[in-house]
Amino acid sequence: MIGTLLPSPIETSEAFEDPAEAPALFPEEEALIARAVDKRRREFTTVRGCARTALGRLGIAPAPLIPGQRGAPRWPSGIVGSMTHCAGYRAAAVARAADMTTVGLDAEPNEPLPNGGVRELVTREEEHGWLARLAAERPAVHWDRLVFSAKESVYKAWFPLTGRWLDFQDAVVTVDPDAGTFSARILTPEPLLAATDGRLAGFEGRWLVHGGLVVTAIAVPAP
Repeated sequence: MIGTLLPSPIETSEAFEDPAEAPALFPEEEALIARAVDKRRREFTTVRGCARTALGRLGIAPAPLIPGQRGAPRWPSGIVGSMTHCAGYRAAAVARAADMTTVGLDAEPNEPLPNGGVRELVTREEEHGWLARLAAERPAVHWDRLVFSAKESVYKAWFPLTGRWLDFQDAVVTVDPDAGTFSARILTPEPLLAATDGRLAGFEGRWLVHGGLVVTAIAVPAP
């Protein structure tokens, strides 16, 4: 599924259920979830199995995948990538840094955002107009959840480049419902990034809804 959203230099792997026999973990990884509940253990283990499968397709030997700053995975040297998991889905996407500058990937259930003001925390006033219009015209897609997922992908692409936090309110997302694409404009001061050969003003991404899931992805080619 995610392979349709990402260009060919990127290798992907996904799972729609956890395998009966969990993939092996490195001791460093096992230590991180030694006291985790079963749900967390299955998510952690399966998504790392996906990541190692994708890395293997690049010719990268299995290695520990340990969360670094703010939980971002620390990839092997010369590799960029992203992982995601939600109920019924785990996935990873990786590429050589020579080919791609950054990758962001997120999957969510195709369901409305929960009550309690979450929608207001995630979306901006500039997004409310098109969200209301598309909710009326195409109710099969939960567009507020799509915005949440797109901003998660934005953050996963942004953080490895900047090392800086990015809040949901720090980006404005617009969606093309026919092309299956989205744009994200960054509202924070734009840091100068050598990796992108200029200032990082935003990202372009792709999305799909399939099998009860909303999936979003960003891939920035190397300059």
